[in-house]
Amino acid sequence: MAYWFIVLLIAVSSSKYSDGKRATYSFELITDFLYELPEIAAAYLLTYVIVPQFFYKKRYLTATLIFIISSYVTCVAARIIIVKICEPLAGIAPKAFETYSEISTDILKLLYVYFFQIFSVAFVFMCLKVLKDQLEIQKRALTLEKEKAETELKLLKTQLNPHFLFNTLNNIYSLSFTSSPVTSESIARLADILDHILYRCDTQYVPLSAEIALIKNYIELEKLRYDKRLTINFDAKIDHEIAIAPLILLSLVENAFKHGASDDTGAPVIDICLHINENEFIFNISNTVAEQKSDIESSSGDRIGLNNLRQQLNLIYGNNYGLEATRQGEYFKVCLTIALKHDKTVYEKNQVLAG
Repeated sequence: MAYWFIVLLIAVSSSKYSDGKRATYSFELITDFLYELPEIAAAYLLTYVIVPQFFYKKRYLTATLIFIISSYVTCVAARIIIVKICEPLAGIAPKAFETYSEISTDILKLLYVYFFQIFSVAFVFMCLKVLKDQLEIQKRALTLEKEKAETELKLLKTQLNPHFLFNTLNNIYSLSFTSSPVTSESIARLADILDHILYRCDTQYVPLSAEIALIKNYIELEKLRYDKRLTINFDAKIDHEIAIAPLILLSLVENAFKHGASDDTGAPVIDICLHINENEFIFNISNTVAEQKSDIESSSGDRIGLNNLRQQLNLIYGNNYGLEATRQGEYFKVCLTIALKHDKTVYEKNQVLAG
């Protein structure tokens, strides 16, 4: 609708400019509107009938015939409007030789005077319509892709949380079974962890400090189970706040406990180090691996957890992260790096909105 309004305004303005003394604006508005009717018909036929028939349905002969017939009819209609309506309104006497028969058989005039003008306007309309449709398709595709990614991410998180909860409840069960005095403390820590997972991880990014607090809670909970048999070295060098995807660090820590400490009947060791440099966040974690387990057996469980984590990272960070896992002697090591060019900005924006 806006397109035709603009075309009408251009037609009226150009008519007044070329012959401003003979015609009023109201006259030009009426006559240009009447002349626009064949242009509208040609545009809609070209856009919604001819082009779909030719390109989508591959009916080349049908599309060609419709184009020829519609071109002829719209040009004749335009000429009749000019000769029989517009010129009489302007006070121009009808020419004796321009009967309906003469109008409909003067092919050269219909072609050179009317066809190119009418279908140039129709062609522009068609191009704008195709562009608009493509933009809508692209927007719809991006929306569907985003919804798919969010659904996949939620699914991956639901795969993580019950697994973590199962392990932690087993720890508490073991403590309660022996009437340990630290059972109530472990329940309190579990409540804090669940509060974070259920109510503070519903956004794409969370503060790194909150994730560090979550890891510390988890480690203290696991210490209650292993007592002095387990050695944990935790080093966090963080001089400013950044935003990070929730639960990814916990997933790595849990993986180290599950496939390292729980399978090592000796004195398991877990080393955790995280720091921030100018360009990236770096998280290193390593755990001892039981000697009696083969390389294939020890890495199969780790691989499942890392594949799950890698899917989450792909959905959130795309190519802005690195994840490496290696087996070095009795240690299984994982290094996660995340580029910081977006994360700090996202966190600060979220803080401003929340404030």
